[in-house]
Amino acid sequence: MTDRQLARTSALYVGTLLVTALLAGCSSDGASGTVDGAASVIAPGKPGEEARTLSPEEVRDTAESRRTAPGPADFAFMEMMIVHHRQALEMTALAERHADDQRVVRLAARIAAAQDPEIAVMEAWLEQHGEHDGHGDDDGHGDDSHGQGPAAHEGMPGMATPEELQALGAARSTAFDTLFLELMITHHEGAVHMSAEVLAESGEQAVTELATEIAAQQNAETGRMRNLLRDL
Repeated sequence: MTDRQLARTSALYVGTLLVTALLAGCSSDGASGTVDGAASVIAPGKPGEEARTLSPEEVRDTAESRRTAPGPADFAFMEMMIVHHRQALEMTALAERHADDQRVVRLAARIAAAQDPEIAVMEAWLEQHGEHDGHGDDDGHGDDSHGQGPAAHEGMPGMATPEELQALGAARSTAFDTLFLELMITHHEGAVHMSAEVLAESGEQAVTELATEIAAQQNAETGRMRNLLRDL
């Protein structure tokens, strides 16, 4: 069994325990019994194991023990995605000033509204985990302050080059709208690729939830941008 399959199996097992606990708490017939006077939970055994009777506290302890600690892939994803999102905000700020088609203006506003709060979430996650996992310096930051240094763009899919950003800043009217959509489509595809990569490696709950949300949202937006690009 691969690490990813193991993480999924563990998550499914813990999820079963928690759902069973909730059902037991809502039941009025006392079918689940008690352990030391508290409602107990019949936990299904893993393959080859018998079912066990657990107290609510044991259910919580089991769930906590099966949480996957952040690894290098989690930190790399959070740091790089902050840089990735910030470039998207740089592009949407240009769209606010120079876009001609109101559909492009509204699209840029939606992108900014989604990605700005996500940056705050990722920064908070890095602050929370940096000191506890020995990642970064004494302030919980890496040497490039969440990947903003000169090497941050290297190997990051979808990032626009400085020349492309300069061309976007100089464009106007339909030429701006076209270039904005082309660059943002590539940018979104890069974010989806990065999300898929970390989902293949990570078992950390906050990272996998954020990566799943980014992949779903930006994949959908890419489809809308392609349609809009054809309409210009």
